[in-house]
Amino acid sequence: MGILSVNAGSSTLKFAIYPLQDGEVQPALLSGSFEGLEPKGQMQLSWTSGTRRQQRELAAGNDPFAQALVSLSELLETEGKALRIEAVAHRVVHGGAHFRDSVLVSADVLKALQPLCPLAPLHQPHNLEGIRNFMRVLPGLPQVACFDTAFHAHLPEVEYAFALPKAVRDEGVRRYGFHGLSYQFILGELRRHGAPASGRLLMAHLGNGASLCAAREGRSIATTMGFSAVEGLMMGTRCGTLDPGVLLYLMEQGWTHDRIQKLLYKESGLLGVSGLTADMRRLRDSDSAEAKLAIDMFTYHVVRESGALTACLGGLDVLAFSGGIGEHDARLRADAAERLAYLGVRLDEQANARATGNEVLPIHAADSSVQVWVVPTDEGRVAAQDAARLLALPANG
Repeated sequence: MGILSVNAGSSTLKFAIYPLQDGEVQPALLSGSFEGLEPKGQMQLSWTSGTRRQQRELAAGNDPFAQALVSLSELLETEGKALRIEAVAHRVVHGGAHFRDSVLVSADVLKALQPLCPLAPLHQPHNLEGIRNFMRVLPGLPQVACFDTAFHAHLPEVEYAFALPKAVRDEGVRRYGFHGLSYQFILGELRRHGAPASGRLLMAHLGNGASLCAAREGRSIATTMGFSAVEGLMMGTRCGTLDPGVLLYLMEQGWTHDRIQKLLYKESGLLGVSGLTADMRRLRDSDSAEAKLAIDMFTYHVVRESGALTACLGGLDVLAFSGGIGEHDARLRADAAERLAYLGVRLDEQANARATGNEVLPIHAADSSVQVWVVPTDEGRVAAQDAARLLALPANG
């Protein structure tokens, strides 16, 4: 039997099927995504099975989501991997103060999660709508919500508290942290490969969404994202940390809530600075001054915040890169490592060049005081394992 792990967006559904063996979730047998699930969209299915990657266009019909699930079932059968799906594990970005671990979804759970949508507008509404769709189309199947905030649930108060009056803090206005499923996976992979992950560990999840996490003894002690998924590092289309006075100024100039939200989440970051794209690969290929500035700013803020989190750790034993940019952009890793040389970070140039996101690899030089790793993340696998644990599924189907 297996677990279906999904990440629902506004018009996409990413999925992976994970078999269970000896009580543990195994690597995905099948993974892919549906795109074009919006009304009147052109639905397309892309998937990977083993080393084969394929795609095809589909007729969405009147209910694109239901049709996507039909197509997924057919895909399982044609690929010869017709596992019995025991549960669906959903990535949910924000769990707020109440949800500190994965939870079996009910109507009450969905109701409690809905007020958190403004804190992660690019993700949370679509995550919840995805759960509702699965509950509608597959009413007998357990649905499990797995939260990106849960890994940071035990941050020390000096880290999570804002310097605001107690009455405001008591309303849940605090730092939560995100990318927790990714950090949980990175931590497990580092341990599996023999890295001293229980020491002073800095993890960098760098992609369209980006953050850093400092962990000690396997627990998050500081992270760059906070109350919402817009704080911290510069990202693909998100600005990262911004002086609140800028927002007050824009309000004084007549900017509405929706206009400001769009600016912060969809028009800033690499896209906003470059005026070209949020895709780091395209920026690398561009010779425009704005593209170079965007890359330089992204790298600078990774280094700047790495220094801050290293100070929280009191030093650094292990540095791990992950996420779309962290796994694939050797130039960024090299530039960041060069600027962190004062901490004893040294890269092996050939190892760094070989690390292309296909496997877990150490990339530090022999004389490096800090171990440096590239760890391709798999948030879906963590969610699937949480679902299996929560539902106490037997070891083998």
